[in-house]
Amino acid sequence: MESREAELKGLGADFVFGFVQSMDGERDPRNLLLAFQIANNIIRRSYDLGTFTEELFEVTSCYFPIDFTPPPNDPHGITKEELIQALRAVLTGTPKFAEFLLPLIIEKLDSDVQSAKLDSLQTLTACVSQYEHKDLAEFLEGLWASLRREVFQTSSEKIESAGLTALTALTSCLSRSVLNSDSEDSLRTFLDLVLNDCKHHLCEPDLKLVWPSAKLLQAACSASTRASHIVTAAVMPSLIEQYSSRTQVPQKHQHRSVCCVFLRIDLWLFDNELLWNQDVAVPLYLCRVSACSLAVVECAGALAQLYPAAFITKLIPRLKKEMFSDNRREPSELHSHNAVRQRCLSALAAVSKQPSVVLESTPVLLERQGHFLLLLGSASFSVEEVVLACRSLQRIAEQVQDTEKTGRCFHDIIIPRLLSLALQAGSSGCRSPLVEEVVLSAMVPVISTSCSRLQPTLAGQTASRAVSLFLDGDVSFLPDNSFPSHIQLLKQQGDSWSQSQMVCLLMGCMCSLPCSVEVPQVDQLLSQLEEMSCTCSHPLSYTAAAKCFAGLVNKRPLGQCLDCTTSAVRTQAFTLLIWVAKALLLRYHPLSTALTDKLFSLLDDAELGATAANGFSLLMSDSVDVLNRSYHADVRIMYRQRFFSENSAKLVQGFNAAPQEKKPNYLKALSNIVNKLPKQVQVTELPALLSLLLEALSCPDQGVQLSTLSCLEPVLIDPPLALIQQLEALVSRLIALICSPAMVSEKSYLRVLSILVQKHTPILPFRARVLQALAPPLDDRKRLVRSEAVQARGEWFLVGSPGGR
Repeated sequence: MESREAELKGLGADFVFGFVQSMDGERDPRNLLLAFQIANNIIRRSYDLGTFTEELFEVTSCYFPIDFTPPPNDPHGITKEELIQALRAVLTGTPKFAEFLLPLIIEKLDSDVQSAKLDSLQTLTACVSQYEHKDLAEFLEGLWASLRREVFQTSSEKIESAGLTALTALTSCLSRSVLNSDSEDSLRTFLDLVLNDCKHHLCEPDLKLVWPSAKLLQAACSASTRASHIVTAAVMPSLIEQYSSRTQVPQKHQHRSVCCVFLRIDLWLFDNELLWNQDVAVPLYLCRVSACSLAVVECAGALAQLYPAAFITKLIPRLKKEMFSDNRREPSELHSHNAVRQRCLSALAAVSKQPSVVLESTPVLLERQGHFLLLLGSASFSVEEVVLACRSLQRIAEQVQDTEKTGRCFHDIIIPRLLSLALQAGSSGCRSPLVEEVVLSAMVPVISTSCSRLQPTLAGQTASRAVSLFLDGDVSFLPDNSFPSHIQLLKQQGDSWSQSQMVCLLMGCMCSLPCSVEVPQVDQLLSQLEEMSCTCSHPLSYTAAAKCFAGLVNKRPLGQCLDCTTSAVRTQAFTLLIWVAKALLLRYHPLSTALTDKLFSLLDDAELGATAANGFSLLMSDSVDVLNRSYHADVRIMYRQRFFSENSAKLVQGFNAAPQEKKPNYLKALSNIVNKLPKQVQVTELPALLSLLLEALSCPDQGVQLSTLSCLEPVLIDPPLALIQQLEALVSRLIALICSPAMVSEKSYLRVLSILVQKHTPILPFRARVLQALAPPLDDRKRLVRSEAVQARGEWFLVGSPGGR
């Protein structure tokens, strides 16, 4: 291997196979040491393992854990530790061994032999440094159960220490993995297991598991910043609450000691109980560390409810100082200082739960927003920071106690200030980051949440102010009133949309007020919104105008005129149509039928057919920023079921009458409607639509295929006669999907095939075709797909056998 590596690698996997045969059954420690070194070279120097990965693992792992005692006066001098290290280098050398090694480690940790436990834990620590989260995901529960047992029930400090070290290494591996859009957050999943088993013990100071639990959580915390944040944020609020509620000195001392484990702060801070009661030391300390750890920010939120005065006088001024220290930083320091400022914003939000604290913290956040207007073009400016400031205000609005004082704070200060900042930026004549869509979209939920919690009198005043601002240009209630006269916010000024997009702020305000609030000049307002939604060319402007129109219509008293006209600008008119249709559908208004019938007719439209099909998803989904119960919208129960029962026949008729090129639009609309229905409703209603669902499986849109499969699964649990009669069509389409090279989520199709077997349907005639189709997925690159394929193929193999189905 040293002198002829190229030639050996040229043999490909045959060389590995030959080595495995040569090593098999070896017992001499000298040869084993040499064999382990060769196996390590094969792995480290990237020899082709081919299909012999498992064989190479098996021929080496059969010696694990090493149980070797050299004979007396051994002339060769081979030690047990040498063999352990050489074998460990092989077993931990490649992630390809993960699926074989991790179950072996879990098995060996059940051993009663202490040396075997220790070797297994040390090997686990070594191997996870080479792994990614996907290599560990399947074995996390088993690994955690073994590690937990070795710490909870340990009889050896060495074993306990090795277990904690392994836990840190395991958590570190999960922390450094890069996740993609379709992967599970393995770190949070694993830490949920740890917290579920350990957290409750921390609040039981009289029981013996409090310190083992604290050690396990500390080991997980020390792996990474993110792990520390997750664990500390989960345990510290309850620890602080327990500390405050305890009256006996030993119990308080126990909680102080446990807190030290997580915050890693000086013991003197907790030793003197007077420091806690004087409301001084803790806020001072948190001033220092809140810029370092998000976990401490969450702890500050819990403490601020106990000691609001201290946080007002100590923490808020210090955070403000940090947030406004832009000019004292060198360019090389700006990136790290931006991160510190962002954590300061989070800290302000976290501590703002008591009304007295909110009155002090919110002006700081608003001042910071205004400060950005002075930083245009500065390297210290960050749009992300503006958005975070808005999110901090939103969090305050959501969590603060609902009192007259806090309501007036939002009514008199926060809402006018946000409107003023946005209007000032939009009227400045230059491109301001404060009118970026991402910033305005972050302002909307602040205003929506604030207005939804206003008391009746203040809510009415807010409605009056907002209408007068957007209809009449009345800026008299806004601070820093230096705006140009005759502002027209509901009209697009030429090619400029910097002011017209402010309608999203009107939407946030008007559509979240209680239904009892009387909206002044509502007819004129609706007319202006309709015109804007149909004539404005800016997407944010016309979409927000349509949503605002819909939100007002949804709450309008019965009997008032709700007719509207549409313009020739089709995309904008469609946006208004779909939102108004949703507004009326939610409240069972009679006019909703006319609008939804219009949507059905658009499925045949050459330009808007696909858009109309997607519109049914919006119609049936919950909305975040408007038309939801949190913002006092009129939402009737079971409106989805009612819509489906009234319109399913229309959908079938339209599909049958549509030309072939338009049929996919009907299938997508059906998929969007059915997929939002409760499962029990699907089971009852879908047999009547079975022919369309089978057609949907042949639709080229993969989203339609997958949502159709999710609809079919509950029906297959107890298959109706109509489905049994069409098994040929169903199985044929599933086989076509499995064999399709464009298939994305193969396991969905495989799962449906497994369900067919489990429900004793007459499937024997399809056995041979299905088994042939299930062969390629056995080699799929995704482990979950392979696993699903193995299960499905095994079940289909048993079809027709004496012991099978």
